[in-house]
Amino acid sequence: MLSLLNQYSQQRTTWFLLFLSTLILEFTALYFQHGLGLAPCTLCIYQRCAIFGIMIASLIALITPQNLFFRLIAIFLWLFSAFKGFQLALFHAHLQFEPNLIDTCSINVQFPSWLPLNTLFPSLFNAYGFCAEKIWTFLTIEMSQWMIIIFIGYFIVGLFVLIAQLFAPRKKSIWSN
Repeated sequence: MLSLLNQYSQQRTTWFLLFLSTLILEFTALYFQHGLGLAPCTLCIYQRCAIFGIMIASLIALITPQNLFFRLIAIFLWLFSAFKGFQLALFHAHLQFEPNLIDTCSINVQFPSWLPLNTLFPSLFNAYGFCAEKIWTFLTIEMSQWMIIIFIGYFIVGLFVLIAQLFAPRKKSIWSN
């Protein structure tokens, strides 16, 4: 199975599917923000950046998926972004379900001065909501909890893809001609 996963990780279609999944999540976030009028908080914006990190990782691998160097850079960026996104989503859920005066989040996002995303793209990266506010629920699960599930899924899949790089790819797949 891992050798087959290695073989799939060397195909552009696989990396395009990863890109497509992150693009769908970003469009969903923008629909929630601009279509439904749900105000994103600082942690939402940082989680959005983590999804963009996974998207950039997929684009790096799309350059040349057969090259192990590019693939490993993409996989490590994917895992780092998924892990950071998980940490942010976990803290976000903590603020929503265990509110206290010690743990809070800033109302303003903090980007580096050399990349002020909130001023360059305010409709994407400007936060004006409160982290502790519960604004959206689906199947009795809050948005922050859904993001925990999503980032865990991305991390587990990325870990399997990384481990699969140690196994030689199969010579011929049952799916290829």
